[in-house]
Amino acid sequence: MLRTIRLTLAIVFFALVTFLFLDFTGTLHGWMGWMAKIQFLPALLALNAGVVLLLVALTLLFGRVYCSVICPLGVFQDVISRFAGKRKKNRFRYSPARKWLRYGMLAVFAVTLVAGVRFHAVASLLEPYSSYGRIASSLFAPVYQWGNNLLAYLAERADSYAFYETEVWIKSLPTFIIAALTFVVLIILAWRGGRTYCNTICPVGTVLGFLSGYSLFKPVIDTEKCNGCGLCARNCKASCINSKTHEIDYSRCVACMDCLDKCRQGAITYTHRRHKADAAKISARNQTQCTTTSTGPADDTRRAFLSATAVLATTAALKAQEKKVDGGLAVIEDKKIPARAAAITPPGSLSARNFAQHCTACQLCVAVCPNQVLRPSSDLTRLMQPEMSYERGYCRPECTKCSEVCPAGAIRPITKADKSAIQIGHAVWIKENCICITNKVECGNCARHCPVGAIQMVASDSGNPQSPKIPVVNTERCIGCGACENLCPARPFSAIYVEGHIMHRTV
Repeated sequence: MLRTIRLTLAIVFFALVTFLFLDFTGTLHGWMGWMAKIQFLPALLALNAGVVLLLVALTLLFGRVYCSVICPLGVFQDVISRFAGKRKKNRFRYSPARKWLRYGMLAVFAVTLVAGVRFHAVASLLEPYSSYGRIASSLFAPVYQWGNNLLAYLAERADSYAFYETEVWIKSLPTFIIAALTFVVLIILAWRGGRTYCNTICPVGTVLGFLSGYSLFKPVIDTEKCNGCGLCARNCKASCINSKTHEIDYSRCVACMDCLDKCRQGAITYTHRRHKADAAKISARNQTQCTTTSTGPADDTRRAFLSATAVLATTAALKAQEKKVDGGLAVIEDKKIPARAAAITPPGSLSARNFAQHCTACQLCVAVCPNQVLRPSSDLTRLMQPEMSYERGYCRPECTKCSEVCPAGAIRPITKADKSAIQIGHAVWIKENCICITNKVECGNCARHCPVGAIQMVASDSGNPQSPKIPVVNTERCIGCGACENLCPARPFSAIYVEGHIMHRTV
């Protein structure tokens, strides 16, 4: 019963969190966005004390149910482990805890997290939710989008507009490679050892494992019923059950309830700890210490949160997008990213430093951006953290999706009115690239599409009103949305681009 509840909750959480990264329309985030905000590290960085205290209390009550139900990376490993179990049953065995490795990785994670933005990418590599987010957005999302595009193609021929086509492209090659390598490593570890990653590398697992040693409810072995068959240990994906000494390492146990289901003698129960006096009586009667905290009889109907399994493990290589042509005759040359002195961070991030300190590079904002403005950075100092660029779209003043979904507080919630007054950068005109000068034609595209009226067209020769008009930028009014850069017809570099601000301003 407990295992069934655990599996059901794990499947629901895993599927919904995955769809948060796959849903490019942003529809699901309005209903299920809270699932991203209850992830441990994002809640900690966002100073969301309520969520952190809730997860700590949950662990102290029921053990590491966060790892088995809420964490998508943990459930993903269970999915892989289940497929491996179909080929070889009873494949696990007890192994001693590698505390030096667990606490060493936790120390590395803590140091890199607080050492500064230059080392933040290392912490992001170890954080489980963000690791899964990169896998889902870089590997699963393209498959999902290609499926959507196929449905859109079929619907169009049936005169239906139930689906619309979306663009599939590699937003960042380094992030894609890191996601693919993480995916392969996790598959190997989970296929061979189940929860190896969770109990040796994951810093969140180490912290919650320490707390779970004091949990009120936990699996307990009844030595009177146990016949020492070892079936529980051979099915424990955390490798934490020592059937010879009838001990369970609760710091590694993820409360998956698999051992309860496998034990044919009913010797393992999920129950609460008893008083020390009762534990002493049980220990004396059996002449052995059953667990690190001996317990009394089981109660199968007790409440419990559980662990993991779901379905989804699809991956594919991204293919090159089709060429775009102008009127079917000339190929439109793609724009190139300008050399910005400062990267542009999303409205609501307050400053480049605040953004870098809080962002876990989970890619949720990248996945939900409808304008293709956000993409993971390739800069080593901000590796995998999102930055803004306007080759494929611009940051529309009416869109606040990234601020709505960020679970770590790197992008604070803002309103549409707030966004229209936040200056994340300013436009810079480059005379040598402007077709008004090079081709002697009238353009004014940047001025016409500026949503805040920060660009005006004036005569290039103040003494000759008939001279070609050129754009002039009012930097005090510009908010850095990138409409001018995106819509500028100059190729390959725009004649006007946005320079980012280290500290955001209000206009």
